[in-house]
Amino acid sequence: MAKAFIGYSIASLVLIIGLGFFFPWVYWLLILVLPLIIMGVMDMMQTKHAIIRNYPIFGRMRYWMEALRPKIYQYFVESDIDGSPVNRVDRSTIYQRAKRELDSQPFGTQFNVYAEGYEWMAHSIQPHDFESMNKDPRVVIGGRDCRQPYSASIFNVSAMSYGSLSSNAVEALNGGAKIGNFAHNTGEGGISDFHLKQGGDIIWQIGTGYFGCREDDGNFSEKLFAEKSVLPQIKMIELKLSQGAKPGHGGILPAAKNTPEIAAIRHVKPHTTVYSPPYHKAFNSPREMMLFIKKLRELSNGKPVGFKLCIGQHREFYAICKAMMESDIYPDFITIDGGEGGTGAAPPEFSNSVGMPLMDGLAFVHDTLTGFNIRHHIKLIASGKVLTGFHLLRALALGADTCNSARAMMMALGCIQALLCNTNRCPTGVATQDKWLAAGLVVDDKKQRVANYHRDTIESAVELTAAIGLPDPHKITRRHIFRRVFMNQIRTFEDIYPSTPQGFLLEGQIPDHLKEQLATVRTDSWNFGI
Repeated sequence: MAKAFIGYSIASLVLIIGLGFFFPWVYWLLILVLPLIIMGVMDMMQTKHAIIRNYPIFGRMRYWMEALRPKIYQYFVESDIDGSPVNRVDRSTIYQRAKRELDSQPFGTQFNVYAEGYEWMAHSIQPHDFESMNKDPRVVIGGRDCRQPYSASIFNVSAMSYGSLSSNAVEALNGGAKIGNFAHNTGEGGISDFHLKQGGDIIWQIGTGYFGCREDDGNFSEKLFAEKSVLPQIKMIELKLSQGAKPGHGGILPAAKNTPEIAAIRHVKPHTTVYSPPYHKAFNSPREMMLFIKKLRELSNGKPVGFKLCIGQHREFYAICKAMMESDIYPDFITIDGGEGGTGAAPPEFSNSVGMPLMDGLAFVHDTLTGFNIRHHIKLIASGKVLTGFHLLRALALGADTCNSARAMMMALGCIQALLCNTNRCPTGVATQDKWLAAGLVVDDKKQRVANYHRDTIESAVELTAAIGLPDPHKITRRHIFRRVFMNQIRTFEDIYPSTPQGFLLEGQIPDHLKEQLATVRTDSWNFGI
C-alpha cells in the first residue's frame, strides 16, 4: 500500500503539472493534493503505528473510527437499558429531574422483569398518605463526643475534588447544595474558593495526601487543619482510607489538570501528575487511627469526624471495630464506597477487579457493627451508583442512614457520559481544567438543576416509602426488597443478606466460621496474620 501511495502521488503531481500547461486553473488542485501527499509521507516516516506506516492516510481511518466508536455505540447501537456504567433510562431520569421536565414513562418498563438480577420493592395494599409525610427526611450525625452535630439530608454530593472537576462544576454543585440544604463533599483535593463561594454545607475530605493540610514533606499539618476546619461552612470531616474507583491505590491528578491554582490549594508542584500515597502516614495501626480521629475532632472544635473506605479484607475492618471498643473512641460516621468505582481516574485493573461492591460492603459493615454492639454509636453513609429514589431506599434497607452520589450529580450538571474524565477534554466542562470548556458550564443555571434533581429524587424515595406503607424511609427493611436470582426463584434481601443478631461477634457468641479470623485480629498493627 505504501508503494502504491508513492506511485499515485507521483502520477497525480505529473498529471496536474502537465494539465496545468494547458488549463492553468488545474494548479488549484494542488491545494488539495499537496497536503495529502505531505501527510502520507509523514505517515510513512513515523515509527509508532505500523498500520499508518504501511497504509498512509487510509491507516488513519482506523484510529478515527476507534475514536468515534464510543459515541456511535452510545447514540445508535446500545439500548436504553444496557448502557454502561449508567444506562440511558437512569440518565434520562436524572436529566429530566434536573431540568424539571416530564420524568414519567409510557408503555411499561423496558427492563426484563424475569431476568436474573431484576429488583423491585414490595408495596402495600394500604399505602401511607404521601402528602402527610416529611418531604425532606434528615439524619443527625454526631456521637457522644461530637459538640457540633450536623443535620444531614439523606442524599448528598459524594467526594469529587476541584482539579478532577472544573471550578464551575464545583461552584455549581455547592450552589445546588445551598439551595437544596444538603452537603457537598470536597473530595481529597482540598478546599478551594469555589467550594466556599456559594455558601453550601461542606464535608471536608482528608485523603492520604493531606491536601490543604499538609507540610512541605507531605505529612499531616495540625496547624493548617485547625485553621481551615473551624470554618462555619465545614460541617463534617471525612478521613479517606480508600475509594471505590481504585481501593488500595491512592488518588491520581493528571499533570494536565494540575494548574498553578490547584497546586497552591493542594500544596504541591504545578504541572506534575500528583499521586496520593496508597496509605496514611499519620497512623500505622487501627488503634492509632482511632487516636487520629479523636485528634481531628478536637482540632475542629468537636465537629463530626468519620472515615470512608471500600471494603477489602474483612479482618481489617474487624480490627478497626475492636480498636474502637478498646479505645472507647468512635467515629461519628462511616462512608462505605462501592468497588463499582466512581468519577476518579484509575488503572483499569483497579476499577474492574478490586474492592467489594457497595451492597455487599454496606451489609457487611452494618452487620459487623451490629455484631460488636456498636452500631448505635455510628451513622452509615452509602456511596456507589445511587441514582434514583429506589437506589436510595435499597441502600437504607441494607443499613445506610444517608447516601452520597457523584456520577448522578455530575449528570445533573450536564455530564453526557463521554468517558473522557481522565483526559482534560470533557466536552461539557464538568471534568476538565480547560478554561474554554469549563466556561460552557453556567453556574447559575446548573446549580438550580442540581437542586432540582436532589429534591425530586428524595421526593421519589419518600413516595416509594408511602407505597410500601411506611411513614419514614428509615423504617424500610431488607424484607421489602426483592431480587430475582433465577427465572423462577425470588429472594428478599433478608434472604440474600441475612440480618445478624446484636452482639453476635462478642466473646462467647462468635460463630465457629469466624473464630479463626477474629483470633488473628490485632489493633496495634495492620499486618496481622501475614
